[in-house]
Amino acid sequence: MSIKNVRLEVMQFLEKNVDTFVEQFLIPVEKIWQPTDFLPDSQKDTFFDEVKELRELAKEMPYDFWVVLVGDTITEEALPTYESWLMDVEGIDQNDNDGKGNGWSKWVRQWTGEENRHGDLLNKYLYLSGRVNMREIEMTTQHLINDGFDIGTGRDPYKNFVYTSFQELATYVSHNRVSQLAKKFGDNKLSKMCRMIAGDEMRHHHAYSEFVTRIFQVDPSEMMLAFQYMMKQKIVMPAQFLRESGEKISSAFEQFSDSAQRIGVYTANDYVDIMQKLIDKWEISKVTGLTDEAEKARDYLMKLPARMARISERIIIPQESHIFKWVEPAKL
Repeated sequence: MSIKNVRLEVMQFLEKNVDTFVEQFLIPVEKIWQPTDFLPDSQKDTFFDEVKELRELAKEMPYDFWVVLVGDTITEEALPTYESWLMDVEGIDQNDNDGKGNGWSKWVRQWTGEENRHGDLLNKYLYLSGRVNMREIEMTTQHLINDGFDIGTGRDPYKNFVYTSFQELATYVSHNRVSQLAKKFGDNKLSKMCRMIAGDEMRHHHAYSEFVTRIFQVDPSEMMLAFQYMMKQKIVMPAQFLRESGEKISSAFEQFSDSAQRIGVYTANDYVDIMQKLIDKWEISKVTGLTDEAEKARDYLMKLPARMARISERIIIPQESHIFKWVEPAKL
């Protein structure tokens, strides 16, 4: 049987538990928070006073903080790209079950529904803050969706679930650190917004990493090789192809990453730490029944965090901030 057919069989085997995954890792619409829970209420007479307070607190944030918050928002707003990518993964069939898709399609749609709230909340906050150029942000978001992205996974569910396991944890780290910084700068409401988003990302990380755990139980060698493949080529962030208006080839992502490193929101050390957490979570050292090729992949993975840590020590971050069209220093 071909590798592709085995993967399809494994996805069909795991699909039997999709309802359990939804119940365990996602929250019903009526119970989960919504963006308006944290924003000024436009139906109340206190709306303008609340907006004024929000704008006053926003003045206290430094430039790199705004760059990171805008980059995080754009990443969340590019959600249509991520849903269409996941819906195309082998074994996630949107055409079964009377047009509603199979169980995996249900998972992707409901995961998307939760993720959609993140961009909604951050976008409205940025708009009300008065500290950013919303039109430039909106153009960058549209470019990011128009351009699409290739994360090197193809339609392979094993590689895709490694990616989502890593990426959801990385997004948790970023939103959680922004939350801590907002609190440090005195904005407890923004801090709570980002903390709630971070909580969602952690739940989603637990879900996707559980999918990988289940695959390791039934197809350990191929799962190990997929993990090695993704770590070898490095995890590309969804915002890798950020570009500002008027640019065809952009270094915006690198400049955004520099801001994130300078302010301590997401660093090279965090990348290594997440890699180690996944190795520990999936108990890579204890996986049995591996082929010779998969054993070599395991050896590579076990040594990789230390090697990457040594490399990260040599990274030099520019001290001067790139001036983005999204955030104008004169407004700060």
